[in-house]
Amino acid sequence: MNFEKLSEKLHICVSEEHGFGTDAFLLTHFSEYKAKDTACDLGTGCGIIPMIMQRKNPPAVTYAVDIQKQAIDQLNISLEKSGVDTIVPVCADLKVLWEGAPLGKCSLVTCNPPYKAAKAGIESELDAHKIARHEILCDINDVCAAAEKLLKFGGRLCICNRPERLADVISAMKNNNIEPKRLRFVSKNPSTAPWLFLIEGKKGSKPFMNIMPQLYIWNENGYTDEVQAIYSAGLEKED
Repeated sequence: MNFEKLSEKLHICVSEEHGFGTDAFLLTHFSEYKAKDTACDLGTGCGIIPMIMQRKNPPAVTYAVDIQKQAIDQLNISLEKSGVDTIVPVCADLKVLWEGAPLGKCSLVTCNPPYKAAKAGIESELDAHKIARHEILCDINDVCAAAEKLLKFGGRLCICNRPERLADVISAMKNNNIEPKRLRFVSKNPSTAPWLFLIEGKKGSKPFMNIMPQLYIWNENGYTDEVQAIYSAGLEKED
């Protein structure tokens, strides 16, 4: 296990089984989380999304849920090292949630779910990677069903996924009383097709979806200004 530095004060414990990528930063930024939120991150892995939120105006409380004990153990190490006390690690199956879960109380649920359907593509030899990348222990409908139970009326669910899963995600949201409201595609650069989308749905909302301008990761000089700002968000006011 190693530590990755998120800020001067925040360090996250990563391992071969549980790490993170660019999509976690993009989803955290897209979620537009607020300090007054009661939040829940489903399938949190090493806890990267809740930990990124700690860099600036973190939610009042964030439940970080994962079925894998090692992931939650890593998060607990990160919280102790970073002195964070507004994240509540929970080792639980999101299909059944847990005793004392904040049902109907969350204003924000985030999830970076398994992108591939079960048996689709080449599966990793590591069980942790299989669970993170393929719908083995849960599928997108399970995620949306859990979010529907956790969210209060008008609460928001923010998810990222691969473009080929867009129809599945929208269907799962609608089947669970979560109306898609914002959608943004992400491309490596203007000449490539999107490799990711970010979507927000609201519980109990009326139909109307805002298609946002496309987000580009790279330009001729490296990261685009927007992506640089996303990576550095919350760092400018560090003591």
